[in-house]
Amino acid sequence: MVESFKISSIIIARDEETNIHRCIKSQLNVVDDIVVIVDSRTTDKTIQIASSFQNVKCEIVEWKGFAQTKIYALSKTKYDWVLWIDADEEITPELAEELKQFRQSINKYDAYDVARRAFFLGKWIKHSGWYPARVTRLFNKKRISFNEKEVHEHLKVEGTVGKLQNDLNHYTGPSIEHYFIKYNTYTSLAAKELFEKGKKATVIDILFRPIFLFCKMYIFRLGFLDGLHGLILAAFSSSYVFTKYCKLWELNRERSK
Repeated sequence: MVESFKISSIIIARDEETNIHRCIKSQLNVVDDIVVIVDSRTTDKTIQIASSFQNVKCEIVEWKGFAQTKIYALSKTKYDWVLWIDADEEITPELAEELKQFRQSINKYDAYDVARRAFFLGKWIKHSGWYPARVTRLFNKKRISFNEKEVHEHLKVEGTVGKLQNDLNHYTGPSIEHYFIKYNTYTSLAAKELFEKGKKATVIDILFRPIFLFCKMYIFRLGFLDGLHGLILAAFSSSYVFTKYCKLWELNRERSK
């Protein structure tokens, strides 16, 4: 008989009062140790909501960047196996059952990836290159670590990776206003990251990369099958690339003055 083991989880949050309750609730009876790190710049009730759950460890910290804050959260976990989950994500009932079985199993891998159902403006985007969009989220912290990228941080996996069979829900872009609040921050961070690598924005980057991305998402990856949501998503994603490279151009212009 295999002895059961325990799982920790980490959540990084800022102004997530509309999401944090759903995220934590989905983990109850699945995860044994939940660590919530709240950005000190938060202005809503995120910390109060998270603290209302028993066995949830909450802490307010000065923002260190996405990767460094997750590394700090990882240092606060009790168990070797860790689930990284964002505040706007939710464990589905099917994934919850799979994780319960996982706790009773012999682990063949160092980490596991999971498919995400991304909901954009309230609709599950099944095409556009967004599904299944597998991400590595369950891992043994003794063997896996975070990289230190400013944005789109991910796990550095040198070992073997298995696959979880069920999905994680991701409620990204619940409204256009919310999308563009994040849009400005993320395009600035992405431009800064390219700038620090010595990259420069060319006319091709600014003009043709956005057009190519729109065509790839909407036509080649069948975004048109997602209806009007697919069209809006492809247009917004194209605009994201355009803005990122314009900001990179601006950073290089300021340095050359």
